[in-house]
Amino acid sequence: MVLDKASENFENSLIGESPELNSVIWAAKITAASDVTVLIQGESGSGKEIFAKLIHNGSKRNLKKLVSVNCAAIPESLAESMLFGHIKGSFTGAVANQKGYIQSADKGTLFLDEIGELSLPVQAKLLRFLESSECQRVGATVSEQVDVRVIVATNRDLRTEVAQGNFREDLFYRLHIVPLEIPPLRERTGDLPLLLKHFNHSLADQYDVKPAVYSKKAIKCLKAYSWPGNVRELRNFCERMSILLAGKTIEVDNLPVEIKTVQRATAQENFVSLPESGLSLEKVEIDLIQQALDQTSGNRSRAARLLGLTRDTLLYRMKKYTLN
Repeated sequence: MVLDKASENFENSLIGESPELNSVIWAAKITAASDVTVLIQGESGSGKEIFAKLIHNGSKRNLKKLVSVNCAAIPESLAESMLFGHIKGSFTGAVANQKGYIQSADKGTLFLDEIGELSLPVQAKLLRFLESSECQRVGATVSEQVDVRVIVATNRDLRTEVAQGNFREDLFYRLHIVPLEIPPLRERTGDLPLLLKHFNHSLADQYDVKPAVYSKKAIKCLKAYSWPGNVRELRNFCERMSILLAGKTIEVDNLPVEIKTVQRATAQENFVSLPESGLSLEKVEIDLIQQALDQTSGNRSRAARLLGLTRDTLLYRMKKYTLN
């Protein structure tokens, strides 16, 4: 799949102000100016392809093609031919000479998504290309020079894959020159309100509806959710809300059950809830000490155990608050 150069850049394409995201953006900007191979790591839906596009757009190759390849979608038997090309008659069905994705990206950028899905023989051939820029088509006796900048991405732990024998160690170190680790959404939930606003307005424009808004309690609930599908899952959620609840205020009751379940579990864990108006910590401590004493019929040693305190600490606090 060929992605044409667009006007996207780091400033207008990445939504968020968290230090976790900004540190990756900073590294990606510096990397874009060079021609170095880049390894982008991150969970599914975290934005690896977006970073690849932005690195290409910020490079000196931005007037040429960015060829994006999902390695997981290539049949293993065809992977070598699709990446490196083939010549007529090299195998059954090869009725003409055919370029591969590598030749198609000449003078531009090749983005190999889910690099960990490639078989070991194809990994070996990719390593040779990265080291020599020589690309040999299936069935050919000579190689050709191809000028390509390579960016790869994976949601796997490649070190673990190397240890298990699923990924070549030499290829790993050849790719691991500039690793970029995209943080999952659950590690930058401070960016969630910005992302909600962005998606709500862009989707409202797309569907020609009024944007939905979220209550404070709904946003708090969304922040507590782990977002296993990351930003992609959040966008899909916003699209659902934009269609079903256009122009309305979204409350906790409107959220999907998997998100509300997390909210209920969090509420159970946080058995002391801090009201928005605040409270007196001293009064809370006095009340808990008194409850512990009441439940143990005044037995101070048992009351201390209920509160997770030593007996001396409990006695000190009872004296401090003049409790009997």
